[in-house]
Amino acid sequence: MNDTATLRASRSAIFLNKLKTFLSKPQNVILLLMGIVLTVTTVAPIVAIVDDTFKIHAGTIDAHLTGQASGYSVINYIDLFTSKLAKANLWTPLWNTVLLAVGTCIVAILFGGIVAFLVTRTNLAWRQYISSIFIFPYIMPQWTLAVVWQNLFNSNAVTGTQNGLVAALTGINMPMWWCKGLFPSLVVLGLHYAPFAYILIGGIFRNMDANLEEAATILDTPKWKTMCKITLPMVKPAILSTVLLVFGSAMGSYPVPHYLGLTTMATKYVSMNSKYTGEASILAIIMMIFGVAIMFLNQMSLKSRKSYTTVTGKSGQTSKINLGKVGKYVIAAVLVVTTFFTSIFPIASFALETFLPNPGDYSFLYTGDTSNLTTKWWTTSENITENGMYGQKGILHNETIWHAFKGTILVAVACALLAGTIGTLIGYAVAKNRRSKWANYVNSVAFLPYLMPSIAVGAAFFILFSNQHINLFNTYTLLIIAGTIKYIPFASRSSLNSMLQLSGEIEEAAIIQDIPWFKRMTRIIIPIQKSSILSGYLLPFMTCLRELSLFMLLCVQGFILATTLDYFDEMGLYAFSSGINLILIVTILVCNTIVNKVTGASLDKGIGG
Repeated sequence: MNDTATLRASRSAIFLNKLKTFLSKPQNVILLLMGIVLTVTTVAPIVAIVDDTFKIHAGTIDAHLTGQASGYSVINYIDLFTSKLAKANLWTPLWNTVLLAVGTCIVAILFGGIVAFLVTRTNLAWRQYISSIFIFPYIMPQWTLAVVWQNLFNSNAVTGTQNGLVAALTGINMPMWWCKGLFPSLVVLGLHYAPFAYILIGGIFRNMDANLEEAATILDTPKWKTMCKITLPMVKPAILSTVLLVFGSAMGSYPVPHYLGLTTMATKYVSMNSKYTGEASILAIIMMIFGVAIMFLNQMSLKSRKSYTTVTGKSGQTSKINLGKVGKYVIAAVLVVTTFFTSIFPIASFALETFLPNPGDYSFLYTGDTSNLTTKWWTTSENITENGMYGQKGILHNETIWHAFKGTILVAVACALLAGTIGTLIGYAVAKNRRSKWANYVNSVAFLPYLMPSIAVGAAFFILFSNQHINLFNTYTLLIIAGTIKYIPFASRSSLNSMLQLSGEIEEAAIIQDIPWFKRMTRIIIPIQKSSILSGYLLPFMTCLRELSLFMLLCVQGFILATTLDYFDEMGLYAFSSGINLILIVTILVCNTIVNKVTGASLDKGIGG
């Protein structure tokens, strides 16, 4: 008996000693805590939304079909997949969503990749300007280019709205397929996400080993063969990364299909959520499955990726392709005009809209009569019901708009601080324990929310936090929780990449001198990788300012600018929504410029900007 008791005591002592040793390392404590927190905050909403697909909701279609006011049933699945409305509610939106996501990837990769190649590998003129202006569409709100597309191409004869600039100035009415539906949606989203491809592909073009192409040149390989057999395969990882980032984002996009009249899973979810609540949750689950499937496909491609090695050729800088004395200016001029319409024109367009007596009516451009231009949308200080104001004060005096502006800044700052800090800690801990299975699990769970469509993540948090047990609906707390979880991947990936570059000897030297962990982080590690860590705070901040898909289900109008803009659009107050667009774009650009000047960090830095 004494031997058994002694053995138990020794085992207990060994276990406690191992636990003490394990917890004495800060990275282990961080991984343990973050693993638990992220599992709860990522898995719990998914479980809640799966549960919602089986739940019977009082006053909705499932209650009508089952004759019950509560309980659980598979009726939502049966009705969504087999009813007469299955095509309208599921198959058509699903097909449109897949086409939109694939089309967006193609446009983004072709446009972003070609511009990246021209900026980094040719003697293109005005490269610095083109590089800097090219990332503007991603910085701006997603719906910006959709509204600009309407302002340019809509016409009274085809879309039944006010004539856009093309119809007003030239009399040409663009066809319906050009104005609304799949084509404009994928072009607009492709232009919005092209900076992703530009940054990722441009980075590889910029840093590509010159030996590979020089070896082909020495062996007298034709230029086209060098491009197809060497250059493009080297860019394959960046193309796969772009597909990974763009596909899930495009699937969950609500504003662009909403403005351009395309029925997708995201727009169908919003329209079905009140009467077909359980069936709408199934749509959200399908969108999530697509996001996870893309991640697994990317992992498989990583495992099977080929290695390219050269054994000949002298190292050196690859000479840039000569576009010719005229060619380099002609191509640059085409890109300058294109980027003008995607970057500078939207700002001018929104500003002009706020001075038109009838927003969208550009008739004064060909009559030359500017006397009707008005400042009423900005300066009216009283609630006026006539003149199309619908009882609203002007933008400068409108309490709803400025309350929403303060709310937007609050949510963006809180999400940036929380997501940036948590992401930095995860990156540090994963880099320290990179061979640990638990570290890989935490890293994957941290990245998972990014791959899920925003509207599906918003739906999951809406279901989890708007019930009788926990009701956080329409609170800044819920917006901050959802935003933090969604944007942690930005910071964790940025931090992980930078931490992996740090030699372990740097921190070991500090440990030998008995310097506490907090001091090691704040005095040594963070200062060394300042720019990468700062970008982990900046990206959540910039993205949060212009987020609509994630937050639209979690609060009402007047809470943040994105939902308030949508509310004014529904009211028909297009001057107000244009004014809010202008405020958002100017705020984002000012913040971006300040950060660039203070920290030197820039999205296109290292590519040519």
